[in-house]
Amino acid sequence: MIARRLPWPLPALLGWASAWMIFIGLARLGLSGVWALVLASAWGVVLSGLGGTWWRRGWIALGFPLSLALSGAAALPAWAWLLPLALCLLIYPLNAWRDAPLFPTPAGALLAMPEAAPLPPGALVLDAGCGLGDGLLALRQAYPNAELRGIEWSWPLRALCALRCPWARVRHGDIWRADWSVYAMVYLFQRPESMPRAVEKARGQLRPGAWLVSLEFEATGLKPDAVLRTQNERMVWLYRAPFQR
Repeated sequence: MIARRLPWPLPALLGWASAWMIFIGLARLGLSGVWALVLASAWGVVLSGLGGTWWRRGWIALGFPLSLALSGAAALPAWAWLLPLALCLLIYPLNAWRDAPLFPTPAGALLAMPEAAPLPPGALVLDAGCGLGDGLLALRQAYPNAELRGIEWSWPLRALCALRCPWARVRHGDIWRADWSVYAMVYLFQRPESMPRAVEKARGQLRPGAWLVSLEFEATGLKPDAVLRTQNERMVWLYRAPFQR
C-alpha cells in the first residue's frame, strides 16, 4: 500500500483531516452529531492501519474524537465520547494488541512459495490472524488447490474477512489457543515480539513435514529451509518441521 510508506506524521494528518471532512459533511446533511461522530471515528479506525506502531495507530484512530472534544465544535452527551473508544476496542480487542491485526499481506507476495514449499491438493493451510483477508487472498493465488482457513480475534474483522474470502473457512478465535497440528502450513504476518511464541507453538504442534511461514519477520532460533524476497523487498521465511535450530 502506498499510504503505508508515507512518512510520519502524514498518515495521522491524513486520517484526522479526512475524519473531520466526513464529520462536517454528515452534519451538513442533517445527520445527528452522535452518528456523525461514530461514522467519522470509524473512518479514523480504518485508517489506523497506516500507522507503523501501536502508538501511531492509536493516535490516528483517536486523534479526531479528541480534537473534536477539545474544540467544542459539537454539543454531544457525555456518553457519546465513549463510542470512539468502544469502536477501537471492538476492532482492536485488548489481547490483540500483542499481535498484529491489521498488517495486510501485499498482493502477489507469496507467489514464489509453491516452488520452495510444495503442497498436495487439498492441503489445509491456516492464516493465523487473518485480519481483513489479504493473507488468504495471497495464499489462494499461490495455492489455488489448498483448503484455506483463517482465524481472527476481532469479530468485525472476522466478518469482513469472511465476506471477502467466501471460499475460505474463517472463524473467530485466538490463534494461540487454536490447534495447529491439523495444518500442512501455518502462515503468519505478526510482529517480531510475537515470533518466539509462534516458534514455541509450532515446535509443539506442527507435524513433521508441515510448514511455518512468516512474512517479513524471522523466527529467531530456527534455521529457515528457504528465504524468499517479494517484489516490494519483503522477506518470506519458510521453516519445515521438524525444525532445525
